[in-house]
Amino acid sequence: MRPTETSVVTEPVASPGVGRFVRGSLGSGAGVLARAAGALLLNKLLAVYGGPGGLTLLAHFQNLMALFTTLPNDGTHVGVVKYLAPLRPESGRYRAWLGAAIALNGAAMLVGLAALLLMPGPLVGMFQPTAGWLVLFGLGIVLLTAYALLVAVLLAAGRLRGYIGLTITLSLLGPAAVGAVLAAGGSATTALLAYLLAQGATLLPAWALASRAGLLPSLGRRLSRKALWGLSRFLLMAVGLLLFGKAVDFAVREVLIRQFSLAQTDLWQAVAKLSDNYTMVMTAVMSSVYYPRLAALSAQPAAQRAWVRTALRLLVPLLAAGLTLLYGLRYWLLPLFFEARFGAAASLLGPQLLGDWCRFVAWPLVMVLTAQARVGRYVAVQAASAVLYAGALALLLPRLGLLGAVWASAVRHALLLVWCGWYFRRFWR
Repeated sequence: MRPTETSVVTEPVASPGVGRFVRGSLGSGAGVLARAAGALLLNKLLAVYGGPGGLTLLAHFQNLMALFTTLPNDGTHVGVVKYLAPLRPESGRYRAWLGAAIALNGAAMLVGLAALLLMPGPLVGMFQPTAGWLVLFGLGIVLLTAYALLVAVLLAAGRLRGYIGLTITLSLLGPAAVGAVLAAGGSATTALLAYLLAQGATLLPAWALASRAGLLPSLGRRLSRKALWGLSRFLLMAVGLLLFGKAVDFAVREVLIRQFSLAQTDLWQAVAKLSDNYTMVMTAVMSSVYYPRLAALSAQPAAQRAWVRTALRLLVPLLAAGLTLLYGLRYWLLPLFFEARFGAAASLLGPQLLGDWCRFVAWPLVMVLTAQARVGRYVAVQAASAVLYAGALALLLPRLGLLGAVWASAVRHALLLVWCGWYFRRFWR
């Protein structure tokens, strides 16, 4: 007898354990390594061949991409994984949630592209874009967003192997496009646009995988209000992340570029990009292994708390050991990953690693708010964190220079971890 949707939702879920987390993390290892290798190669290309400030331009461009993709990726798609995971593709509820996700992504894209047309100066003025560049940038963002939705559909269905294959493809195409443009004598700005379009091209294999797996049923003509409202809560949380996370990072980089030279900002950016590389590894594990299970256990609070404790028992010592190793190798890694002149950034790495350890340990706890769709609390946490960051920057930048920017971030994440330890204290019982 075929199980109904209800039986799928209410079926008891096995108790999570260390083995599940480790197996899932190792299973996604190929994709994680590909992303890390691709990111390191991309950094190297822009640091060596992108001219003065090439690394800062890369970070600014990636931050710009995040401004347009945060609402879908950290909002709609997080909800998609939560709501599609227990449903069958042929069910009406599955089609309703998928249709609502497509509609909300379309609305987010229209708002973002309208902002690009109305305010090109503050957003892309640094890249001195032509009209054609703007059109191709908008196309790349649309393609990349559609790809990310299909990846969320695959993750919701537990298709980890397909996700890994797509991740490897994405990781290879971006640096290859940048390398081809720079080798042909193109500018860093043109190379960055090629990077975006190459990543957007992975929409085609993602569509093929999802279609072959039967995860893209025909949609109804009417949108479900319930599904729209359910996903809108995740979208509101992403608005908080956009305003108090991505936009703040974008503004901080603008401030540093104005106060220091591009070459000096490159030193700070090298440390930030190194952080981005291992953060990418952490993101892959958390999004593909930790979060889907966390969301599936939403109806079982005790099992969900056990899953969080399992993740933290593994992450806390492993992160401490890994980041300490990076610190010990700092004088060797920075010139290797970027260029010889970036060895001068070694003095900035200590507080960066400390802040990242605090951020990563707090991450599994903050994601509980996401899995439970606690919109108000999530946005409040993001807002308070941004205010603390701004205050720390205002206090430390005049006194410590570039080092003040790194310490401000460390203070921000340390206070977030302290708050998480207090707020989720029931998880330790």
